[in-house]
Amino acid sequence: MTGAPILYSFRRCPYAMRARMALWVAGIAVELREVKLAAKPPELVIASPKATVPVLVLADGTVIDESLAIMRWALGRNDPEGWLAGDDTALIAANDGPFKHHLDRAKYPGRYEEDGVTDHRAAALALLVPLELRLENAPYLCGDKRSLTDIALFPFIRQFAHIDREWFAAQPLPRLQDWLDRLMASELFATIMPKFTPWKAGDAPIIFAPSA
Repeated sequence: MTGAPILYSFRRCPYAMRARMALWVAGIAVELREVKLAAKPPELVIASPKATVPVLVLADGTVIDESLAIMRWALGRNDPEGWLAGDDTALIAANDGPFKHHLDRAKYPGRYEEDGVTDHRAAALALLVPLELRLENAPYLCGDKRSLTDIALFPFIRQFAHIDREWFAAQPLPRLQDWLDRLMASELFATIMPKFTPWKAGDAPIIFAPSA
């Protein structure tokens, strides 16, 4: 044990991405435990029986197993960029609810029992139009600087764009595409995306922090 909070994470999970980005910006060192989803460590299941990432286990044993709660916990301790000033709960709920619903079904056709009528890619695209309109007034969703809302939505919109990059690039969303490109090219995003071997008990701890 290192004394640092333990973060169970999966590199490509959008929920885990946004949690890692908030923890990094907040300057909070964590012991990162990369999870292989097909072989979840029993320690993760014990900490959070739903066994989905991210899961943050604090030094006192407190478990935070929702990505937004991890983000708000980290930024509540240290918010050097003022991300909490841009915490648009309605916009985030629309992303995590309807947009994620259509994203999953557009990305994995045939995985879900559906009536075969809904065009989920078109439905997801329609939910991005309000974001495009919002970006007419500022470079980020809540103003001139990136905020919690941008980072909360970013990994999911990135995932949607990557279903078919050429198709997404051809959509009439120039401001949103620019917004996405800037966040993907950011030092912050590059920093939180290194590859780690899946963790198992007995492994040397990996300290994930700006000063590590």
